[in-house]
Amino acid sequence: MDHSAHHHDTGTGAAHDHDAHRNSHAGPVTWAAAAKATLHCLTGCAIGEILGMAIGTALMWSNAATMVLAIALAFVFGYSLTLFAIRKAGLGLKSAIKVALAADTVSIVVMELVDNGIIALVPGAMDAHLDETLFWTSLLGGFVIAFLLTTPVNRWMIDRGKGHAVVHAYH
Repeated sequence: MDHSAHHHDTGTGAAHDHDAHRNSHAGPVTWAAAAKATLHCLTGCAIGEILGMAIGTALMWSNAATMVLAIALAFVFGYSLTLFAIRKAGLGLKSAIKVALAADTVSIVVMELVDNGIIALVPGAMDAHLDETLFWTSLLGGFVIAFLLTTPVNRWMIDRGKGHAVVHAYH
């Protein structure tokens, strides 16, 4: 979704010109900015993912049900962190939801595909319990690899005024 031609109500009656904001950045997007955006996304994903895996594992749910819960919670927490920040900046709820979806969806999808793929590929990780090192090392290792693979995606998107770039107007 291209937000460069839209004006959004910030809740204070002022409109924000995303195109002007994007053009105010000099030079290409830095790796540090992309890493910061990815770390923000990873934080929400990790909270949801760990909570989902812990709940599903503790309740002895099937691997599929546990993974579905973990992924759903990763999206919930990933979007929630962004929503909290941009609502705090004064954006109305409907507009904030649109911004969060535009800002985080691709990043969360890539992150979830990578980290859940890693967990699925590590022998025994899907059957490991909360008190086993394999559970935590595969989960945390998946996050590290997801971070490394999602950062270039976020950099590419931010450089084009997409993804996390749409949130910068509200910082």
